[in-house]
Amino acid sequence: MKHVVIIGNGISGVTAARHIRKLSDHRITIISAESKYFFSRTALMYVFMGHMEFKHTQPYEKWFWKKNRIALVEGRVKTIDSADKKLNLSDGSEILFDDLIIATGSKPNKFGWPGQDLKGVQGLYSKQDLESLEENSKNCKRAVIVGGGLIGIEMAEMLHSRNIPVTFLVRESSFWNGVLPKEQSEIINREIRENHIDLRLSTSLKEVISDENGRAKAVVTDKGETIECTVVGLTAGVSPNIEFVKDSSIETHRGILVNEFLQTNCKGIYAIGDCAEQHNAIGQRRPIEAVWYTGRMMGETVARTICGTPAAYKPGHWFNSAKFIDIEYQTYGWVWAQPKENENRFSWQDATGKKSIIISFDKESKTFLGINTFGIRLRHERFDTWLTEKSSVEKVLEHLKDANFDPEFFKQYEQEIIDKYNADFNAQLKVRTKSWKRIFLKA
Repeated sequence: MKHVVIIGNGISGVTAARHIRKLSDHRITIISAESKYFFSRTALMYVFMGHMEFKHTQPYEKWFWKKNRIALVEGRVKTIDSADKKLNLSDGSEILFDDLIIATGSKPNKFGWPGQDLKGVQGLYSKQDLESLEENSKNCKRAVIVGGGLIGIEMAEMLHSRNIPVTFLVRESSFWNGVLPKEQSEIINREIRENHIDLRLSTSLKEVISDENGRAKAVVTDKGETIECTVVGLTAGVSPNIEFVKDSSIETHRGILVNEFLQTNCKGIYAIGDCAEQHNAIGQRRPIEAVWYTGRMMGETVARTICGTPAAYKPGHWFNSAKFIDIEYQTYGWVWAQPKENENRFSWQDATGKKSIIISFDKESKTFLGINTFGIRLRHERFDTWLTEKSSVEKVLEHLKDANFDPEFFKQYEQEIIDKYNADFNAQLKVRTKSWKRIFLKA
């Protein structure tokens, strides 16, 4: 019986284990130094904010693992011996494997700032980070968040929910403007400030100052300003968590290098999730994607390969979602911060300035390329189909109502959106909906 060992119990590793069990009777062992049981990492903020307890982030009952014959080992892998197919753990124990899946995720970036390892300075990625924030935020008079990404705005919202004043240092001239078009980036700037978070754009961390007990007491910015604080959140992105791999024979770059089957250069060893780096990027995607759903898809893919039906990793059309305090964000296809030469843009924003749609399409063919939406919920499957069919932007706009899944009685904006497109592009589009046969059942 083949022994499959998985390092890491995040969404990638656990999905792989579940699908290997569905497809085979292989012996399965998951090793994790973070927690014994799988939990939803994206829900950590809601635990801190009091919306749920940590146990509610665990989708499987504790008996699930034994019932499905998935062994759980709490420990940290120190080294990998790929020749003898052996793992050496930090407690001195060894585990042999036939196939190995590395799914160790990411770790918060540190850029050598003086004071970055002081007490009270932390990232927000792991269960241990959540526990540290619980402790560090006690009696906190002010927190400083460094880095303008998704984790940074989550951490700012978490601390703000406990009435802790937050200063948010963002190196860029506008929040997430390397990803979002200018007008949508500015919406997020306003949302942050309207929630009384002290947003400092074009401002970087220079150093963290220590008190007499080795705890953060202030930060110094590149503008020469000193800001007193007792919590410093380092949220300037993440990097693959692969330090323990670098002394092995497994090839690495920024992440663990894998082919289209998620195989490393070592036979029987695979890497998935945030720690994996594609030799060749897939389409316009980045070689490393620290995204929940791609980790899940990689877990399903590698399970098929290990169980004898090799499958290349094909993530399909790009999509993602997030929440910027009270503004929900979705993206399907590609909407770059700056349009490319062949692209045209259509932009709409409601009167409140909190709802927005930006659509990218080909200048010549009018083929729909992608959409960003703020504050209006849209169906993934509709846009996946339109992208696959290479539908025109006009078809997408006319049938936008079919993609809307806002709650009942929410205001509808399709007519307003189409009216603006018609005005901007001298068109005559009309709102259309799918015709459904109504079936009336007699009592």
